[in-house]
Amino acid sequence: MERGNSKHSPRVDDNMAQDVEGLVQGPGTGGSRVEEFRQPEPAGEDQPEPKTVPRGALRSGNPQGMSSDDVEARSRLGRFITMTALPGDREALLANARENQAPADIVDALGRLPEGTRYQTISEVWAALGHRNETTRW
Repeated sequence: MERGNSKHSPRVDDNMAQDVEGLVQGPGTGGSRVEEFRQPEPAGEDQPEPKTVPRGALRSGNPQGMSSDDVEARSRLGRFITMTALPGDREALLANARENQAPADIVDALGRLPEGTRYQTISEVWAALGHRNETTRW
């Protein structure tokens, strides 16, 4: 007994395999279905390669009052503190960060938080660590 696709003939299966070959193997194999005029031209000899992320501070996408580095650092902090730890005090945040295998610098920073204060959000924790949050616009 031969197992196979009972919905198509072998010829149709082969044609369907060719149709998706470029998607499966990528554009470098010659099997891409993209027309040549749609493929981007390579950079010239004296021109730099295009980058996906521009250097320096981004002109948009950052909340007012925060740099892109601040946003990234606060996001990094938030990756190691899950929502189950909030609202929570210093001990709960430290336990949660250790449970999530936070790096030593984040554990050290959380250890400097004052005792007895409960934090509702990552932004409150970020501010308590001495950093700036976004400013509101009225």
